[in-house]
Amino acid sequence: MNLENNVPQYDIRGIRLWGFRNMAHFLDYLFAGHKVKTGALVAMNAEKVLTVESNPEMRELIGRAEYKYADGISMVRAIRRKYPQAQVSRIAGADLWEGLMERAGREGTPVFLIGGKPEVLAQTEEKLRAQWNVNIVGSQNGYFTPEQRGALFERVRNSGAAIVTVAMGSPKQEILMRDCRLVHPDALYMGVGGTYDVFTGHVKRAPKIWQNLGLEWLYRLISQPSRLRRQLKLLKFVRYYYTGRL
Repeated sequence: MNLENNVPQYDIRGIRLWGFRNMAHFLDYLFAGHKVKTGALVAMNAEKVLTVESNPEMRELIGRAEYKYADGISMVRAIRRKYPQAQVSRIAGADLWEGLMERAGREGTPVFLIGGKPEVLAQTEEKLRAQWNVNIVGSQNGYFTPEQRGALFERVRNSGAAIVTVAMGSPKQEILMRDCRLVHPDALYMGVGGTYDVFTGHVKRAPKIWQNLGLEWLYRLISQPSRLRRQLKLLKFVRYYYTGRL
């Protein structure tokens, strides 16, 4: 276990995870000094750990990210098993994004949104402004060509955004964040997958009781049986867990 500014960090399969007690602890850390930190946030679960092991590009992308946190209950349990004294909680990426947006609205932090369908992105912007008075300084839906990336990065830089959230799914969002940071490094980047869809009600999330029991993965599996093959791949992580190879 390592400590940085009194926040513990834990090693799981060679990946360093931050051990925030809860989401409020995480947000207070990111906004300490009334200026949001710079870097990249990446939600980690068992599936991503296994992907890192088999995919060199993802290993490099995730390795670069400053703030890897336990998004999946599997990661929380792995940390607690390897470090019995750890006081760490699961922080779902969708919840963290909403908390980040709420705090940004309160602090007047400039935000740039990337990704999603045009109508979903427009609804996301409208709801963020109405709900938390978020200062959205720019946006771009997920439908742009590789040739348009450079112009997008210039727009992000010229906007002065201090927070950039990217909803494109892995590994596209991690690749885009990496490249955008070369042009505009002075921001906090967060990959958020399908969070805009959830936020605007286009996709239903597991009920709170399922989330609190750490069974959101099971709810998604029941809702989408096609995920079964992906879930079966996680048996390798289960083996790591029970054989002390975390």
